[in-house]
Amino acid sequence: MTGTQVREREARWRIPVAIASFLGVLLLVATNPVSGVSGDGEAAILRSIDAHNGSVLISGLIQAAALALFALVLAYFFKAVEARSERVLPWVLPLALAAFAVLAGSAVLTSIANNEGADSFVAGEAEPGLTAKEAKEECLSERRDEGGGFLGDEYEPQQGETPLAACERRKLDDDAASEALKEASLRPVSSILGVIGGLGVAASFFYVGLWSMRTGLLSRLWGSIGMVAGITILLGIPFVVLVWFIYTGLLALGAVPGGRPPAWEAGVAVPWPTPGEKAAAELQGEGEDEGPVSGPSDGSDGSPGTGEGPPRKRKQRD
Repeated sequence: MTGTQVREREARWRIPVAIASFLGVLLLVATNPVSGVSGDGEAAILRSIDAHNGSVLISGLIQAAALALFALVLAYFFKAVEARSERVLPWVLPLALAAFAVLAGSAVLTSIANNEGADSFVAGEAEPGLTAKEAKEECLSERRDEGGGFLGDEYEPQQGETPLAACERRKLDDDAASEALKEASLRPVSSILGVIGGLGVAASFFYVGLWSMRTGLLSRLWGSIGMVAGITILLGIPFVVLVWFIYTGLLALGAVPGGRPPAWEAGVAVPWPTPGEKAAAELQGEGEDEGPVSGPSDGSDGSPGTGEGPPRKRKQRD
């Protein structure tokens, strides 16, 4: 493709990509509020999931939709770098899209597995793997380490219940809740898909961020943030991803401070200068500003001169 064709293709997709970026961010932010799940400890969370099981499934679908929108944005950047460098591997794009699809599927299956685990726990079908003696020993250890009033503040005893008994009850409940989640039929599948999809998405972010920086489509700062964004997904820290997609949406609209990098308008790669090239350019610029240094002029080059010519030779008298 020529530079003109590349620019025309990217111009057609600028508005859809910006909408996908902003809408994906809004959907990902809305995931937790939509689910309505809250609680302190596994048992409280599963009871909340059981009370909002429909909302939990909708939350998983919203998260999958956000991932689909982010895949569109990443595909836009991939096609942009592919048009500017022959070294970009074309088979990376289908693998990246597959990774996003796998991770989206994992989000939906996880919400279904959570609902199944919550139903089992609330129905009393899950048994804790922790014995009452082991729970008491853990509570006594916490009281020794944290102080006498720690158990009462942390575990909120019910009426007529001692802080130690409240701690034991809470630990047994939380352990039973964990067992209920482990025994959910879709949990193994969702976990495996989550790991595979997460690793693929992280690699996709890294590859696109790296080549966007190399071809000049993203600055070194935002290219590096894109490379790190995928890793933050694996760590469960969505903030970096949200910031990066807000920036890419503004970039697609040409609304970033300083305008879009030159590679977008050129339709070809415009790599950023290396630190060594920057230093050389600065030194060359300083040398040109200073100009040649010359001594006093005698007017032979057309300059006014100083009025002082070469010393005259005296005639000798006979």
